[in-house]
Amino acid sequence: MCPVTDASEQPARALPPGQRLAKDFPVLHYGPVPRFRPDSWRLVVNGATADGAEHQIDIETFSALPRTAVSADMHCVTRWTVLDNDWEGVGARDLMAAYPPADDATHVMAWAEYGYSANMRLDDFASPRSVLATHRGGEPLTPEHGYPLRLVVPHLYAWKGPKWLRGIEYLTAERRGFWEERGYHTLGDPWREERYSYQE
Repeated sequence: MCPVTDASEQPARALPPGQRLAKDFPVLHYGPVPRFRPDSWRLVVNGATADGAEHQIDIETFSALPRTAVSADMHCVTRWTVLDNDWEGVGARDLMAAYPPADDATHVMAWAEYGYSANMRLDDFASPRSVLATHRGGEPLTPEHGYPLRLVVPHLYAWKGPKWLRGIEYLTAERRGFWEERGYHTLGDPWREERYSYQE
């Protein structure tokens, strides 16, 4: 668990229900930290793509996509919140513009190293604040925090934004991801405290 502040140190603005302010930026993930191999690294965009093709994007091609910056809080389902993170990377909307989904796509499965996955509605992925992040606070992500690429979807719990992102799969029907299959909520809105599947 992450150290948290006492009640007197809570921020003036409201946090989602059940959340407490973290003292630092916690490291929390499933499995070991993978080694980055730039020569073989690819971000795959597949599933219900507009052209029906699978797209394998190498690091140079990804780096040439339009860049964006997003300042956002991060809410972990384990009840910690980190305020005012400055993320930089490729906006999810810009990725979708370059590699669009088919007209009947409704959901996204975000894939990461070791087969980790997280599902979300296409509209959540397409939020103007969703970013495929390469930097935080003006510095490249550290390996423990997802280098070279992590998905950040600030309006959802942080498990919906996998570290070490390797794929975006467009879906025409909802399918549960790694933690969703293990009892977590399929939507994951922290302001509605959508933590567990029994709440669906």
